[in-house]
Amino acid sequence: MTKTLLLGASLMFVAGLPLTSLAAQSLTDRVIDNAAQLEQKAIGWRHDIHQHPELGNQETRTAALIAGHLRQLGMTVETGVGTTGVVAMLKGGKPGPVVALRADMDALPVAENTGLAYASAVKQEYLGKSMPVMHACGHDAHVAILMAVAENLAAVREELPGSVKFIFQPAEEGPSDYVYDGERYFGARLMVEEGVLENPAVDAIFGLHVTAAAPTGVIGYRSGPTMASSGDLHITVTGKQTHGAQPWNGVDPIVASAQIITGLQTVVSRRTDIMPAPAVVTIGTIEGGTRHNIIPDKVKMTGTVRTFDDAVQKEVNAQITQTAEHTAQASGAQAEVKIIENYATTVNEPALTARMLPTLQRVTDGRTFPSPLVTGSEDFSYFAQKVPGLFFFLGVTPADNMGKAAPNHSPEFMVDDKALLTGIKALSALTTDYLQATD
Repeated sequence: MTKTLLLGASLMFVAGLPLTSLAAQSLTDRVIDNAAQLEQKAIGWRHDIHQHPELGNQETRTAALIAGHLRQLGMTVETGVGTTGVVAMLKGGKPGPVVALRADMDALPVAENTGLAYASAVKQEYLGKSMPVMHACGHDAHVAILMAVAENLAAVREELPGSVKFIFQPAEEGPSDYVYDGERYFGARLMVEEGVLENPAVDAIFGLHVTAAAPTGVIGYRSGPTMASSGDLHITVTGKQTHGAQPWNGVDPIVASAQIITGLQTVVSRRTDIMPAPAVVTIGTIEGGTRHNIIPDKVKMTGTVRTFDDAVQKEVNAQITQTAEHTAQASGAQAEVKIIENYATTVNEPALTARMLPTLQRVTDGRTFPSPLVTGSEDFSYFAQKVPGLFFFLGVTPADNMGKAAPNHSPEFMVDDKALLTGIKALSALTTDYLQATD
């Protein structure tokens, strides 16, 4: 080999790494390092949003804050997407793929009991009633993290080999005025219907969710099915009203409903092959009757169905319907079953997960671990149905409070602000590593 060729070889490889890898590492190093400069901004944004929470499809103040920030960064911003959503494009200085990053904006109808200086005292209308509102699931942290990521990536836009689409989504928990009837889409599903993953087409999407179940700064991930689908179960049992002292003159829907509830316990435990994936069937409400000595003509029940596999979901839904209808018929009553599939299973694309795992390990100094299946649901699933997606969990509980911290959706749920920096690093580095690996 000549000296010229040796020199060329030494330029192409340093410590066994191609130049392209070194360039990618350099940009990712920079966004990781620069994240620390945005930490206090992110904390300030989170506290402000936490103190002014808004329910699904009412996130006008939050959306205005986000849109103003993104416009200051020089991005093209679209508002009113999927009702109150905000979408912005950051075009890199070089051609390449498009990465989407998503944060949900909405709060919950929960009365806060944290005692924080920036605790919520907000009330909004929820299903026709004035209700206290709280960021009891950490969406305030999601928004603040992504606002900081937008600023972080905007600072290196000329070096990005591709573009970034920022999606700030409303109504992940459902709209504040929505009776779940399956006839109206909301949140991520509505944004997908409106074309948020198109023009330009998105190649991959990343998102995160804070969790009280992991220590601050720890990241949990899972390849494949990760969070459950969620079906809203509605059963109406119709009998024949009569005097409670003369039940033989009517058809008792309360007794039939009790038998249906008992029968539903066998749907998962005895009648469904759960080897592909687990499932859960729960009845959460039952309503019937007006007086102690009157057998009513109707009983209404609602519940939830959770699965991690489309085939299992169809099987469970069919078994629920058969059980309810036939049990009611055996009592001389009738059962009408309606199962509304509001959330699909959140599935992390295995190849994308494997490809990006080293990035997550890097930003956490190895504190990234496999997550168990989560029976909660997420409408990030609708984004990941259309393009490869990776959705991961960010721990927000101080290590000395593990096992004692209130869970998500609790009135006492709290986010450790120190976790925000890890979230900023993770989404920033995932973006730069993905774009440069496909450069």
